[in-house]
Amino acid sequence: MDSDQVVTGAQSKFSQAVERFRDSLKSLRTGRASASMLDGVTVEAYGTSIPLIQAATITAPEAQLIQITPFDPNNLQAIAEAIRNNQSLGLNPADDGRVVRVPIPPLSEERRRELAKQVGQKQEEAMINLRNVRHEAMDAIDKAKKDKQLGEDDAKRLSNQVEEAMNKARAEVESTAKAKEQEILTV
Repeated sequence: MDSDQVVTGAQSKFSQAVERFRDSLKSLRTGRASASMLDGVTVEAYGTSIPLIQAATITAPEAQLIQITPFDPNNLQAIAEAIRNNQSLGLNPADDGRVVRVPIPPLSEERRRELAKQVGQKQEEAMINLRNVRHEAMDAIDKAKKDKQLGEDDAKRLSNQVEEAMNKARAEVESTAKAKEQEILTV
């Protein structure tokens, strides 16, 4: 076993966990319209369920409006229906026969607080993922030490490197969460 592989593997898993956390925050609504708000929406088209991004072009021409132009105009009703039925979004789309327009209502204070709590929950999930990755790496180091593949000093050095990578990832998650919370709570 190459001892540095444990550390580099842990570092890449940490960065993947941070990236997943950032992606999960994109779906949370702020006061501004963004095409990424509709990332999780799937549309019933051609007898199957496909992601909205594969059925239409999504743009945000204004701060309070998302515009969806379907590749096939026959899917217009299905797109509007999919957005309307997605309870987590709470949006009411309107179509004019060519495009679907989704007005983004301003967030109430209560809704802002709910979204801020969701940021906290997603942050906690990300922290759990980070701790699991650290735990796996530390177990691998301990196993190598028991199997006499690593000396005491090398095991300590690797443990410190994993801990350092963990602290860096934790700081990234915390700063990202704080920025998103600030963005949500800003009127």
